[in-house]
Amino acid sequence: MDALDKIDRHILRTLQADGRATYDQLAEEVGLSASAVLRRVKRLEEGRVIDRYVALVKPQAVGLGLTAYLNVRLEKHTESHKRNPMDVFRASVQTWPEVVECAALTGDMDYLLRVVVADMAHYSRFIMNTLLKHPSVQDCKTSFVLDLVKATTAVPV
Repeated sequence: MDALDKIDRHILRTLQADGRATYDQLAEEVGLSASAVLRRVKRLEEGRVIDRYVALVKPQAVGLGLTAYLNVRLEKHTESHKRNPMDVFRASVQTWPEVVECAALTGDMDYLLRVVVADMAHYSRFIMNTLLKHPSVQDCKTSFVLDLVKATTAVPV
């Protein structure tokens, strides 16, 4: 993908604020015709600058009132699996609905998970019945979110 110009960045900022903005609305915002904006948006999509369009759901509105960040350390070698423990863990994480984000880390811990659950009982079930029973998991440390100071999905373009 060619370098992004000022108008591309303006389009991206606008779409990050309102992913349902019409081409007419975008055109008015950036000062181009709707057809020119359409071509630019299609180019951004094809170049994978725009990954996808989603609806952002407030967890509390659907009964998920507790968010936790878990630092997870894996066993480096397990004899019970012929596959790499990290590969086994990565595959498992994809199937756990409570995990909404998973990042591989440098440092003492291997992964950081963002987990969204209904309450402490739900969290306890997830930890005891899923995470700690996983054959690759050696240790985990949890921090609970007390107050969400900033939350955005927008990247600074």
